[in-house]
Amino acid sequence: MQAPKSTNLELLTTAEMSEADRLAAAAGVASLTLMENAGRAVADEAQKMVAAGGRILVLCGPGNNGGDGYVAARLLLERGFRVRLLALVPIDKLKGDADVMARRWTGETIGHDDLPPISAKQLIIDALFGAGLDRPVTGATRAIVEAANNSGNPCLAVDVPSGLSGTTGATVGEAVIRATRTVTFFRRKPGHVLLPGRMLCGETVVRDIGIPASVLEALQPNTSVNALDRKAPLPMLSLAPTAHKYTRGHAVVVSGPAASTGAARMSARGALRIGAGLVTVASPLLAVATNAAHLTAIMLKPFEGPREFADILSDARRNVVLIGPGAGVSIATRLLVQVALEFEAACVLDADALTSFTLDQDDDAEPVVNHLFSLIKEAPHRPVVLTPHEGEFKRLFPDLTGSKLERARAAAMRSGAVVVLKGADTVIAAPDGRAVINDNAPSWLATAGSGDVLAGFVTGLLAQAMSPFEAASTAVWLHGACGTQCGPGLIAEDLPERLPQVLATLRTT
Repeated sequence: MQAPKSTNLELLTTAEMSEADRLAAAAGVASLTLMENAGRAVADEAQKMVAAGGRILVLCGPGNNGGDGYVAARLLLERGFRVRLLALVPIDKLKGDADVMARRWTGETIGHDDLPPISAKQLIIDALFGAGLDRPVTGATRAIVEAANNSGNPCLAVDVPSGLSGTTGATVGEAVIRATRTVTFFRRKPGHVLLPGRMLCGETVVRDIGIPASVLEALQPNTSVNALDRKAPLPMLSLAPTAHKYTRGHAVVVSGPAASTGAARMSARGALRIGAGLVTVASPLLAVATNAAHLTAIMLKPFEGPREFADILSDARRNVVLIGPGAGVSIATRLLVQVALEFEAACVLDADALTSFTLDQDDDAEPVVNHLFSLIKEAPHRPVVLTPHEGEFKRLFPDLTGSKLERARAAAMRSGAVVVLKGADTVIAAPDGRAVINDNAPSWLATAGSGDVLAGFVTGLLAQAMSPFEAASTAVWLHGACGTQCGPGLIAEDLPERLPQVLATLRTT
């Protein structure tokens, strides 16, 4: 397994991509040149998907996406393929660059009202609508989309599948092309990575169409695909010869009651495996015997109530604390979080630690969760990471709407913490607006305890002084890599044990 190469990771919204086109034109790149290059990129990808001389049906819409389709159709016809083109609107109704390119097409054209049943054994190129579609596909166009999907033919989408938002990854209405492959230009968009967009795009290929690199520097996008930053080596892979356990941080993981201790131990194991020098499970008195029977390299510290918990954190060498896995949804858990936020140690708040601050949301008084955010913001230098799944997120931020990316970013700004909104397309967002979308998580990570291990990974990296955004992003990527390494049938306990193999592979790249 190889770490992803840190190239073309930036994601551009549809608005940012429009600005990229404008900046390219200002830099002297003609818009017709960009369209010609885009159409050639489509033709090149299409040629890989159909036999020489094969049949291709190009679906062309009324805008620049359709213009790309006209170029691709012309080039594929010149290369000896049997090409038919469906024009959603008559050519004399087109404008701008799309009109110019359409008038260069000399092959067979059919109107959308004349489309015969789409037979098998041909490639379909979807150039109906681009990433900026803002209304549902209806009427005759919807019938075309449904016919393409039902034909059983492979489909190559231009930019994004028609009916999909490039910015949100959500479908715009019910009709959307299900592509086999998508070819996009310059950089991917969030919709290529967020679900369900990622699944509807199939394989996404990014092609250069001549937009200068200076355009990206001018845009300064703050969203990207999650990947390991090769400029900042992982702490456990770049230890100094003089390193010892006390220089690698000391993580504290709070255990739940006697009947709910396993989650905290899995978190603690994850923190230790990912490189924390020491890990201590802070255990309620009644759970000490249970925890002691299972812990070896991980230390155990009994406590009873907030005051004794504060005594544990008063040792400044304990530089990060995780609360939540198996802790129980209660006022008592909430009090432990409030104690933790009185110290300088970094905090990871997961699961029950988050839900415990939503217990009073129906009261007339200000929601208790706002008090949590106030405590976080009182010490902005102290790293805090929140790791909710969708259900927990909705309880914490019931009023936030929009795409997963938009909601995570807004939550980070409101809370003052790095937010890890978990799922198959986990989004990690920082209060300063940076965000990454993870795309390496296999579906078999959806198992009990997987999130507890992830929280432990974040905790262990924070113990080693990684910044909270980098610690969370790195932990999520490694979590996905461990899941891939395990394969189907994994259980959460497997994940920390696979980490050495993942790290060994990274060490050689």
